[in-house]
Amino acid sequence: MSKKTLSSVEKAALKQQAHTLQPVVMIGQNGLTESVVKEVDANLLAHELIKVRILGDDRDDRKLWSVQLCEQTGAELVQSIGKILVLYRQNEQ
Repeated sequence: MSKKTLSSVEKAALKQQAHTLQPVVMIGQNGLTESVVKEVDANLLAHELIKVRILGDDRDDRKLWSVQLCEQTGAELVQSIGKILVLYRQNEQ
C-alpha cells in the first residue's frame, strides 16, 4: 500500500469538511492504548475523516500520540488544534 501525502489544497478541503464533526474517539489518562488505536482504526474505516480528542494537558505527549496514532493506523494528520486532532485515511474500497 503506497501512501500518498495530502496536498495543501486537499488538506484545506478536509479541514473544511471536519469543521462540523464532533470527536468520535477520546484519548484519556491512560494515553495511547491498544484499544484506542483499534477504535480510531475502526472509525477511520467507517468515516475516513474523524476528530480525536486528547484529554491530557502535556503538549509533548499530545504531539507524540498524534504521530504514533498516524503511524499505527496509516492515517494522515490533517490538523491539530489544542487537544483536537483531525485524521484522514482514504478507504480502500
